[in-house]
This record gives sequence, structure tokens and C-alpha cells, in this order.
Amino acid sequence: MDKMVVIVGRWDHHPLRPSTSASTNLKLKTFTFSLNFDTLHPPFRKAKHICVSNPATITTSSLSNHHNPNSHICQLCLLGNLDRAMSYLDSMHELRIPVEDDSYVALIRFCEWKRARKEGSRVYSYVSISMSHLSLQLGNSFLSMFVRFGNLVDAWYVFGRMEKRNLFSWNVLVGGYAKAGFFDEALDLYHRMLWVGVKPDVYTFPCVLRTCGGMPNLVRGREIHVHVIRYGFESDVDVVNALITMYVKCGDVNTARLVFDKMPNRDWISWNAMISGYFENGECLEGLRLFGMMIEYLVDPDLMIMTSVITACELPGDERLGRQIHGYILRTEFGKDLSIHNSLILMYLFVELIEEAETVFSRMECRDVVLWTAMISGYENCLMPQKAIETFKMMNAQSIMPDEITIAIVLSACSCLCNLDMGMNLHEVAKQTGLISYAIVANSLIDMYAKCKCIDKALEVFHSTLDNNIVSWTSIILGLWINNWCFVWKNGICLKQFFSVNHDVTAWNILLTGYAERGKGAHATELFQRMVESNVSPNEITFISILCACSRSGMVAEGLEYFNSMKYKYSIMPNLKHYACVVDLLCRSGKLEEAYEFIQKMPMKPDLAVWGALLNACRIHHNVKLGELAAENIFQDDTTSVGYYILLSNLYADNGKWDEVAEVRKMMRQNGLIVDPGCSWVEVKGTVHAFLSGDNFHPQIKEINALLERFCKKMKEASVEGPESSHMDIMEASKADIFCGHSERLAIVFGLINSGPGMPIWVTKNLYMCQSCHNIVKFISREVRREISVRDAEQFHHFKGGIFSCKDEGYRS
Repeated sequence: MDKMVVIVGRWDHHPLRPSTSASTNLKLKTFTFSLNFDTLHPPFRKAKHICVSNPATITTSSLSNHHNPNSHICQLCLLGNLDRAMSYLDSMHELRIPVEDDSYVALIRFCEWKRARKEGSRVYSYVSISMSHLSLQLGNSFLSMFVRFGNLVDAWYVFGRMEKRNLFSWNVLVGGYAKAGFFDEALDLYHRMLWVGVKPDVYTFPCVLRTCGGMPNLVRGREIHVHVIRYGFESDVDVVNALITMYVKCGDVNTARLVFDKMPNRDWISWNAMISGYFENGECLEGLRLFGMMIEYLVDPDLMIMTSVITACELPGDERLGRQIHGYILRTEFGKDLSIHNSLILMYLFVELIEEAETVFSRMECRDVVLWTAMISGYENCLMPQKAIETFKMMNAQSIMPDEITIAIVLSACSCLCNLDMGMNLHEVAKQTGLISYAIVANSLIDMYAKCKCIDKALEVFHSTLDNNIVSWTSIILGLWINNWCFVWKNGICLKQFFSVNHDVTAWNILLTGYAERGKGAHATELFQRMVESNVSPNEITFISILCACSRSGMVAEGLEYFNSMKYKYSIMPNLKHYACVVDLLCRSGKLEEAYEFIQKMPMKPDLAVWGALLNACRIHHNVKLGELAAENIFQDDTTSVGYYILLSNLYADNGKWDEVAEVRKMMRQNGLIVDPGCSWVEVKGTVHAFLSGDNFHPQIKEINALLERFCKKMKEASVEGPESSHMDIMEASKADIFCGHSERLAIVFGLINSGPGMPIWVTKNLYMCQSCHNIVKFISREVRREISVRDAEQFHHFKGGIFSCKDEGYRS
């Protein structure tokens, strides 16, 4: 039925706010027309200022009012016809018919609602041509549209061209910069707003507080808290919720709780913010206690908080908590949610309550691939690879299609059991379903085939992978190494595929570097020869790798021959890095005097790396006189690198020259130097996380320490030498703290907690790995059946199931 629609007044809070009218003699503009209400464009059906009255028989075609082109543009927007509205606007500009602000506003709001970026920019170009300044209404419309589109550059220009600005103008721009991650700019705008006398409101503070939490910056957050009180918004629920979130994001969970406790009224967001804040800051027990209060106050939790609560039950190590939460879930609607059951299964498996996890799993009528994968991964994590495979077979029998995570986990189980038949079946499944294109599947296949002694199949997968990443290269290098593949090459078995592929020099260098870092000099020299025979010309990096390989394998003659061939055979001029490698080559073999003579004959000034290699060798071989000479040359150019002072101090200490040790320490104090803290880096889900020795500020530090303590306890029970039972005396323990720092332990446990089952853990650290850390990492790798690699300041340490590549010789105490 046709109806009369009357649009009156200003639409300050609606996406489209036309107020044009043919009735220009009215002080309050109105716009009256007739149409079928069902044809009205969706944004207008919910408008607060639409009055519907007087059913009529007028059709929508009567909307056209060619005597008033501006009204016609608004009508087209109301009917949802953006193309015709834009065409009409083009015609008006061609005919130089003035376009009213209200017509522009209707178009801008419509473009914003439809996410029509191209059309919105066209409207802006017309306005820019015809107007030097923007009215408040028009400027705010453009601001809202450009911020919604993420176009902050044009939003800033609009802001600058506005004749007047109100609170809405500032709020929109502050919010836009904050959402885009420009936190400093957002706060700067907020302060400018205060300087010009514009008072913030309930929309301003949540945005600004989220900005402080996103930085995070506790000092500025507290400053905004003062403003909240000054302007009288300390009782507004939305503002106070934002305050709680800001404090927990900045790590000040105690102040967040004080704010929470003082709230006269709380909603479910308040409870969620505080509970999740405890979890984020590692205070899981407090979060669980507050969750109990939430239930007592009859506040219903949402799905997100329930999932967090279940996960938090893993950390205290008290299995009763998990069972109590499970009991609560069964009494609520959450008992039907698949994601909740997924979390329950993972929680039970984490605390090693296998039977409870199986009970939850068996009671589920509908099990999706996520639920099956959770159960399979739980078995694999609990060192039950056979159960993982059996569960996968049950999943397959019920015609549940696996995803890439499922395939990767089961392949990891096959690797543990050397189950080649099952692994090959999974390979076929991955090819048929297209899952083999995922890097995690391809890498798992390479690992499985290598450990099942099928290096030819591992190479086949490696070469068929279009985008090999560092994990792929590492997996194939380790696979070749554990299968003694050079041996394989000499016997002509299955490696033609590897060498028939056209690799560039970078690919060869990666393999050479892998051998160099593992001290496989003979393998490296054979690979270098094969590279040359493949008509691939070596470059500067190639010779650094081959020289390092020779150095770490004690191949002095071969290393010097490679160095001499650089210039005369390959026309590559050695640089300081190559000279440093030769010095290291000579020093490692104990030829210190020859190394010093080599340095004196260098055609360029030796750098710190060259003298540092000599100093380190002097420490190892107890040559105090030559070590002092190397240190003298170092300190002529650098008096701020603490590592060289430590080397010299150790040289003196190892030779019983304690007065000289004291003198070096005095020099360090005078130069304001302290020993670098141990720092380790681990990459999880594409993000690199850093851990310092004695780090107590990480959000998950309590969770990390709890799991680390569990491993230590298990080591004691198994009578394995752990970090608390080391036989080092006080002096040696002190040296381990200085030169190791033990930070890799934190990084490894963090990686275990936050990565998928079976995923390898790769850690890099700035100091050496001590014997104590070596022992505990070896134990962890056996317990969790994960590959763990630690790259310290000297070499790689690779652990898998208690087996290690460095043969316990790579640590420093």
C-alpha cells in the first residue's frame, strides 16, 4: 500500500540525513512526498524522524520533481538508486546547476552506507572544486565517510577545511586514527580538542582509553583517568569499562580491580573485561575467583569468557577446577556448544586426564573436524601417537574430511612411530584434497619421510613444493643429515632429482650454511664441488659459508685453499668477513702465532671481528700475552662493547690473574658497562617474542613458570640432572648466569604453550647455552615429542625425543 512519508528536522545520528524541501518558506525544513513504504531504502526504514500517514494511491514515479533537482537527488538516495543519483549529480555540474549541501550530505551518507569508495571520492572532488570551505554538516559527513573507508589523508584535509568543528568532528577523527593504529596521533588530537575548549563525552573516553591500552602507555592512561573524573564520567558504565580494559592492557591489573570494585553498576562487559584481564596478566586463580563471583551475582557469561575460563583451568595444576567448570557448563546452554567441548577436551588433555577427555568426546553427538583434531592432537601431545592414529582412522570411518592441521598432526604421529604405510596414505589424501599445498603439510611430509628413511620421497615432496620456506629447507637439510645423504650421493641412490633441479646460488648457500653451522666440513666441500659442476658461480656469501665449515671441522689446509681461490680462480676480492673467517680457522686449530702474522699482513685495517676472533682463541688456549695485544687493538676502536671485556676478564680468570680481573671490572664500571642480559627470541604464529633473563613482566610469565616447574619436577622424579641439581660450584653457576642467562627456557615453554601440536620450536639467543639448559631442553624434547632447535652465540643445538645433534659439546658453563 502507498503511504505518505514526511521527513522533518535534522538527522544528526543517522547515516543519511536529508533535510531539503521544496517548502523553503518554512524555518524548519521539511521534505514531504509519497511512495510505497516497502520500497524505501533500508537505512531510511529505521529512521527516527520518519512519520508515516495518509495512505494514498500515488506511485513511486511521482517522486520525480524536475523543478527541484536537489530534491530529486535526495529522492533517488531514498530509493537506493546510487547510480542514477550520481548521474544526476554529474548532469547538474555540467549544466552548472547549484548543488545544495543537503544533497551532497544525502549522497555522502549513502556512499558511506554502501561502502561506495569510488562514488564517495567523486562527490568529494565536486565539492573541492566548488567550495573552498566546508560547512559543519557537510564536513562531518565527509569525515564520517572517509574514516569509515580508512582514508585518513582525505579525512585530515576535510578537517582542516571545515569552517566550524563540533565534538562529533573531533570524535570521528580521533577514533579513525586510533582504529588505524596511529595511537600517538590519536592522543595528540584528543589533547588539541581540549586545548580549543571542546569537552569530551561518553563517546570520546572509550576511544582514547582503548588507544592508551593499545600502545600500551600506563602513564597517559592514568592521565585520561583523571580527565574522566574531572569531566564527571566516572559513573558511566561504558567509560569505566574502557578504564578497566586500559589498565589490564597496560599490565596494571590491581588498579583495574580497584576501578571495578568501585563501580555502582556493572554489566556483563565489566565482568568480562576484569576476568579476561586477570587471565591476560597470568593471574588465573584471581580470574577464576572473580568468575565464581560473577556466577553468584547471576550474571551470565558469554562464549568468549567461558572459553577463557576453561583454558585458565589448565594452569594452576588443580584438576578439580576443570571438573567444577565442566559441571557448571553441563547445567547451562554452553553444554551444547561445540567450541566449548573443544576447549574442555584440550583442557583435560593438557592436565593429562585422558579418560575425562575421552568421556567428553564420546558424549558429543555432532563432532566436526575441529573436535576430532583436538582429540588427535591431545593424544599426540600426551605421547600417545598410536592413539592419535587410531582416532584419525575413526574420524575417517565417519567420513569427516580432515583439514591441513589434522593431516600435519597425524603425520607427526607417524614420524614418532616410523609408520611409513600410514604416512604414505596420508600423502595420497593430502594430494587428493589439495591440502598438500599447505606448507605445514608439506613440511610434515618431508619430516615423516626423512625419519622413515625414505629420503628420496622427502626430496620429491620438497621439490614439488612451490614456495619452500625456512622450515622446508631446514627439514630437508636435517633429513639429509640424519640419513647420511652424502653417503647416499656416492652410492648413486635417488638423489638425481635433487641435483637435476635448477637451484640458484641462494639455494646452494642455504645448504652450505646448514652444514657450516653443524660443523659438517666434509659434506660442505662435497656440496661446493657439486655446485661448481652445476655451473653455478659462487659468490661472497658462498665463501663465508665454506670457510666457516672448514673452520669448525678443523680443515685448515682446505680452508686456506678456498680463501686463496677466491681472488685468483673466481675473481672475488675477499672482504673483512672472509679475513675474519681465516683468522678463526687458524685460531681454532691452535695456530695463534700464524693467525697474528696473517692479521699483520692483511691489505686492510683489521676490524673488531678479526681481533675478537684472536682474543677468543687466546682465551681458549690460555695465551695471555697475545690476548692482551688483541684486546689492546680492540679497545683502541671500541670501549663500549661489553663482550670484549668479558673475554679478556675470562682470559685472566682462567689463568689465575685475579688482580687483572679486578682491573677489567673496574674499567667496565668506569665506562658504565654492564653484562648484557640473556635474551632469546621465538617465533609463534608469525610474531617474534623476546624473553630476557629473569623476565617477570611477560603477560604469560606465570603460565610459563608453572609449566617449566612441572618439567623440572618430572626431571627430579626421573633422576635426571636438571637446573636445580647441577654439580657446578658457586663460581661456575655464576658464570652460567652471566654467559647463558637461561632465557631460552622461557622462550621454549612459551612456544610450547602457544603453538600447535607437533610444531617445531625454533629459538635464537644472544649468549651461549649452558649445560643446565642443555639438559632441561633435552628432557623437554623427549617429554613433548617436539623438535626444539636453539641457535646460541656459537652454534645450533637440535633436540628431538632426547636425541641431540650437538652431542652435548656445544654448551658453555
